[in-house]
This record gives sequence, C-alpha cells and structure tokens, in this order.
Amino acid sequence: LCRAPYEWTQHVQIALRAGISSAEIEHIADGPDAPGWSDTDAALLRAADELHRDACIADATWDTLAAIFSPEQMIDVVFTVGQYQLVSMALNTLGVEIDDALPRFTRTPA
Repeated sequence: LCRAPYEWTQHVQIALRAGISSAEIEHIADGPDAPGWSDTDAALLRAADELHRDACIADATWDTLAAIFSPEQMIDVVFTVGQYQLVSMALNTLGVEIDDALPRFTRTPA
C-alpha cells in the first residue's frame, strides 16, 4: 500500500524463506475480502488496510482481532503497521534501490 518497492521486495524474500508461497504473496494484492484467506489472515490484512487508509482500526476489525490475539499482540499490530509505513516513507524518499540480485514481484496491493 505504501508503494515501497525496496521494502516489498525484501519482505517477499523473508516470506518465501518462512514458507509462504509465491501464490500467497501475490494473493495479498487481492485484499482481505478475497476468497481463500483464513479469518485471522483476513483480519490482519484488513487492519493494515484500515490503518493505512484511516489511521485507525475499525471497531469490527478490532473485535475480530481481539477474539484471536492478546492485548499485547493487538498493540503490536498497530505499531508494526505504523513502523513499516515510516520505513517505507524513508526508503521511498531516499530512493533506496532494490538489490540487483533480487527477483521483482510486480503485483503489489492497490
């Protein structure tokens, strides 16, 4: 959502090493309402979208997450999304280039 090619490319590599498939990574661009997400994954994607768009997680999304995660984990969701927005702003502004050796994933969330 931040249109940060360096950050996206780096985290694709981390996700692949963690066992997330290329298809799952591509599916992120389909958004939280796309079929195939678990309730947890859909709620996390929705939270990230809402924080990016509104700077706040909607009550319904918060309630869904609160049924899954501890209060500490809920706080981690907010701070993680915010931190990566900040990092994306810095990387984009500073023009940090993607490492030449890394493959490009061109489909990013809209």
